[in-house]
Amino acid sequence: MRYFVTGEQYRKSLINTLVLMFLVYIALLWISNGMMYFHHMDLRPDSVVAYYLGSEQQFTQPRSYQGMLEVSHFHLFSMGMLVLTLTHLMLMTEFPVRLKIWLSSLTYGAALADEAGGWLVRFVDPLFAYFKIAAFVLLELSLAALLIIVITALIRARVQMSKTGSQ
Repeated sequence: MRYFVTGEQYRKSLINTLVLMFLVYIALLWISNGMMYFHHMDLRPDSVVAYYLGSEQQFTQPRSYQGMLEVSHFHLFSMGMLVLTLTHLMLMTEFPVRLKIWLSSLTYGAALADEAGGWLVRFVDPLFAYFKIAAFVLLELSLAALLIIVITALIRARVQMSKTGSQ
């Protein structure tokens, strides 16, 4: 009886809908993240080096310490919140625990590596361009995997709810 008085029969469907809308937003963020990366550089190490160290041919200056610090300050918080949210949503799925631990660790590591990659190219050695590229690709793939896993789980839940007639 309490289930109907408190409105819990509608809550699961509403939460699933809200999470799906959030995931569409995150999918757009994922796309724009790739677009921003490819606007500045590509998957060739020389383009990464040119972006961070500047290029005489392109008349670009090296990235400044202050500029990189401002970007890192924002990215460390926002990527941390994004990864926390997506991994938290993944934890509520029925996928195997080992997959959840592995993918969560991989995503956090890739996000940190992606952020560190630019710093390493700019202030340590241009050969870290390979590291930066690998970190970016790994981050994009792991975020895509999280999105797919959570969306799949929500769609399965909706199908199951429609089969049982519950909301």
